[in-house]
Amino acid sequence: MKLNLESITKAKEEWTRKGYHLPGYDIEKMAAATKEAPKWIHFGAGNIFRAFQANLSQRLLEEGAENTGIVVVEGFDYEIIEKMYRPHDNLSLLVTLKSDGRIDKSVIGSIAESCILDSGRSAEFDRLKEIFAKDSLQLATFTITEKGYSLTSANGEYTPQVKTDMEQGPKAPGSYMGKVAALLYERYLAGRKKIAMVSTDNCSHNGDKLYDAIHAFAKEWAANGLADSGFLAYVEDPSFVSFPWSMIDKITPRPDTSVKDLLKADGTEDLEPVVTAMKTWVAPFVNAEESEYLVIEDRFPNGRPALEKVGVIFTDKEHVDKVERMKVCTCLNPLHTALAIYGCLLGFTKIADEMRDEDLRALVNEIGYVEGLPVVTDPEVMDPKDFIDTVVNVRIPNPFMPDTPQRIACDTSQKLPIRFGETIKAYRDGRFADGYKDVKKAVSDLNFIPLVYAGWLRYLMGINDNGEAFEPSPDPLLEDARKYVAGLSLGEKDAEKVKSAVLPLLKNEKIFGVDLETVGLSDKVVAFFVKELEGDGAVRKTIKEALELYGA
Repeated sequence: MKLNLESITKAKEEWTRKGYHLPGYDIEKMAAATKEAPKWIHFGAGNIFRAFQANLSQRLLEEGAENTGIVVVEGFDYEIIEKMYRPHDNLSLLVTLKSDGRIDKSVIGSIAESCILDSGRSAEFDRLKEIFAKDSLQLATFTITEKGYSLTSANGEYTPQVKTDMEQGPKAPGSYMGKVAALLYERYLAGRKKIAMVSTDNCSHNGDKLYDAIHAFAKEWAANGLADSGFLAYVEDPSFVSFPWSMIDKITPRPDTSVKDLLKADGTEDLEPVVTAMKTWVAPFVNAEESEYLVIEDRFPNGRPALEKVGVIFTDKEHVDKVERMKVCTCLNPLHTALAIYGCLLGFTKIADEMRDEDLRALVNEIGYVEGLPVVTDPEVMDPKDFIDTVVNVRIPNPFMPDTPQRIACDTSQKLPIRFGETIKAYRDGRFADGYKDVKKAVSDLNFIPLVYAGWLRYLMGINDNGEAFEPSPDPLLEDARKYVAGLSLGEKDAEKVKSAVLPLLKNEKIFGVDLETVGLSDKVVAFFVKELEGDGAVRKTIKEALELYGA
């Protein structure tokens, strides 16, 4: 059993007998139809695409709602296409890991064509220009991470590659967004054809980030006579080119060795991962959770696939924003960050295992249900209580999802202001959700968010609850933040010394979203932190005492 068209055709009975779902449509016929009249192109050939967008396309094909699939483009690491997609005839294996232990195994065949976003390879780039000139093209979606839309370096200036692209125009750009802008310019030249440019990356107001990047190129090229002056107006007119907001949510960890072993036991061959020259780790399979959410602002000037038939929610910009705030500020991301911080301190290597820990499960319940829900943003298109119930009872506890607190602890300093700071602001401003209007709570009533902040200070020390050193996860502000705890050690009992050391950090609104001293929470954070400094086992003891004292 090899992952290629010949195998799934000639050995179809064996694949089916081993429990694999095979595409219920003619792949070659679909691929031919897509190449002739593509509707959907996607930038970013990573795991989330293969587990989510490609599977959505497959389900549309199997329901007969579409006869064309999806074209995938990789613009960062070309070896993903060369060493993984094309050798497997653009097929991939999706392994869905359910919380009850059941596993669904599907061969995804909806990827009609895989392309490389390289303006230096004329055959590759000319094919992409051809696709962008097609009348049939309705949408381009993206999963390239938030940093993929950035045009500037840390000093706020254009990167050298972007600067060169701005100066030389759309003929052969080298930057990612420059190349995408050049393809959109090709669509403009082909007759100002309409399209939706849809970021589905996990970042707030993602459509604006994509628009800002494309608009910057259009503005510079038009101003410098490197592109037709009408190109800027084309990009700025949402009746021609739209940049919808979206909210995406699906946990798709790195392909796990245990999943590879399971597939090998079935007789599936050639499953070894490839590590590219750019250090990308990619395998023929992807493992993911069952739960998934995709909410998109319904602005598609050239029409769109009927994705609502396979669970995608279409609404307006306001409600997309509300869904994003619900997830990021209350119902998922804060819980993940709390588990990440304390998971690292308590020696956990799996998020799911933390949810079998009585103290940590109680902690996330307090943060989510007790402190979060009273100020949750109700998106109306889904119920916040149902969402958090699924998170707490199904998604995070899933023992078959190989997600780690160490992975989620990455970039914590960038996450704290949104994941917890917005809740603090809501309490400060008295903004309570419907159903909680009679709740008389103030910032001073928050206890478990301050406990998470104290945990982060303890985490910055790089010493776990057994007194052993560990390496904190990558974070752009890690070294700066660690300076504030550098003079502290386990056993420190001088609360004033501790407060003096960390107060400047706690007052940093960029990290916490608010000045914690001004809102009246800094003393509570320091008090928890001092308790966690008492010695080995103090972190666990502090959590227990907080739950006993403040728990619902």
